[in-house]
Amino acid sequence: MAVRLDRAYGVDPQVAVRPEPFGALCYHYGNRRLTFLKSSDMVAVVRALDEHPTLGDALAATGVPEDRWPAFLAALATLESSEVIRAR
Repeated sequence: MAVRLDRAYGVDPQVAVRPEPFGALCYHYGNRRLTFLKSSDMVAVVRALDEHPTLGDALAATGVPEDRWPAFLAALATLESSEVIRAR
């Protein structure tokens, strides 16, 4: 399933996001998956999802240039399939 710029997303309530020097670790207590976020930009976007009405708003608010949005959409789609983030 593809993530959409006009939809609202958030971190799954069963996921803990722990900052690390390389980015962050995301641990899902339900499915026991460990996911690495290797970019501080991606960490900022994931943390901002719950605070903004749409994914596009979160990307804009965290300062991600629009030419990088396609790469972020692909990465966020992977996070959604791993149940780190979910539509809200």
